[in-house]
Amino acid sequence: MKPQAVVDRAMTVGLDMIAICDHNSAENLIAFIETGKKEGLAVLPGMEVTSREEIHLLAIFNRPEDCLTLQGWVYQHLPGKNQEDVFGPQILVNEQSETIGHNDKMLIGATLLPFEQIVSFVGTLQGVTIASHIDRQAFSLLGQLGFIPEGVSLDGLEISSRTSLEEARSRFRSYQDFAFVRFSDAHSLEEIGKASTPFLLEERTSSEIKMALHSREGRRIAEG
Repeated sequence: MKPQAVVDRAMTVGLDMIAICDHNSAENLIAFIETGKKEGLAVLPGMEVTSREEIHLLAIFNRPEDCLTLQGWVYQHLPGKNQEDVFGPQILVNEQSETIGHNDKMLIGATLLPFEQIVSFVGTLQGVTIASHIDRQAFSLLGQLGFIPEGVSLDGLEISSRTSLEEARSRFRSYQDFAFVRFSDAHSLEEIGKASTPFLLEERTSSEIKMALHSREGRRIAEG
């Protein structure tokens, strides 16, 4: 999953915009963003944060520095060290895909932060917050809690590639007030683009995505 390889694959499958959302970390963002700039692909800074309840949440931003602020806060509440012999190395790379270091934190695990506090914190940074793969039992908001708490300021609900939007709207009729999106959740090059969401935007930014998720000022999800 080297920066150039990811960007090349995204463009090959016809994507205009991707978000890099590593688990509980954003240290590799800059390499991907800069590579995307050279090729004309918008790469948004993001993170997939695991809450105390083991809920995965996508946080997507306009500015890398906001995502890195989230990272600093997450790191303060992330217990344990990575067991490299069990989970493998967590490599840091530069724009040329050269290894420049390793992350020794337990990124695969849950933070000590409650779900609603993460959503609130991302909101203070003007980020987009989307509950990950709600159609899955493991590591999802509905799988872990069984419901969406009232008053939580989520911008959208992600459906995994295994479920169509039609199936999701039927299955989750109680949550029609939320925007449904489908992303690839790619953990390998071959998975990039296996699911995507078309947006009608003026710019390729997270601010525009937030507007589209709430159908504001002409921005919208361009299907369904």
